[in-house]
Amino acid sequence: MLLARLRTTTTVAVTRSCFQPRPFAHMLSTAATNALDETPTARRDIVLDGFAKRQFDEKTYSGTQIDFDKEDFIQRVNEVYEANSKQLVDGYAPFCKHLFIENFTGARLNIVPITQANASMLMSDYEARTEYELPVLSRWFPSHSVTPRVAEYLDIILYSREQIVKENEAVEVQADPSHSDSKWGIVSIKAQDVDYELPMKPITMMRNAIGKAQGGSGVPIDRDAYMKAVEYWKTHAVIKKM
Repeated sequence: MLLARLRTTTTVAVTRSCFQPRPFAHMLSTAATNALDETPTARRDIVLDGFAKRQFDEKTYSGTQIDFDKEDFIQRVNEVYEANSKQLVDGYAPFCKHLFIENFTGARLNIVPITQANASMLMSDYEARTEYELPVLSRWFPSHSVTPRVAEYLDIILYSREQIVKENEAVEVQADPSHSDSKWGIVSIKAQDVDYELPMKPITMMRNAIGKAQGGSGVPIDRDAYMKAVEYWKTHAVIKKM
């Protein structure tokens, strides 16, 4: 999964503050305010990576959309993480972890079963999530064709800070410097009804195997995991707003 320039193009950051120069005449009267503004935000183990901010900001995002304040979301996630003694679930590679939490955002499921009744509504096209990725064949249900339920859980997918930096370096993009002290970055959020990892899309596994420069993480394909993913995704598809 490429965590590319989206990190640096997003204008709203979780821990970042912007300061404007002030005229000298106002310096004394605003000294206290400036001191407060310049106080660094509390360090958090988990931050929101730019790749996942699309899920809050882009109304046509094809995955789980989160209608929730980003700062409040990160605060809640860190609270759950700390209350759970900072325990995480292993992901598909050592740098990937999961945190499964109850859905407090109202996010709806974005994956539905394919049935005889809805199969004719499936659409497909070649798509790339970023300019660095090779377009791959994707299929989905247009959002007007299905009405998903509110999900029971959120799968918070985390990458280590080291992996995020590596994937940015592969496309010559600097990682967010305000996240340098955080252990984990949220790269994706999935609304689902189970508190365990659902199979990754087979095409995502292939993209990862291609390498970082082409939009992947550089992790080779695990054949057994790939075949399990095929079995799941033969009968399921995502929902996409058109």
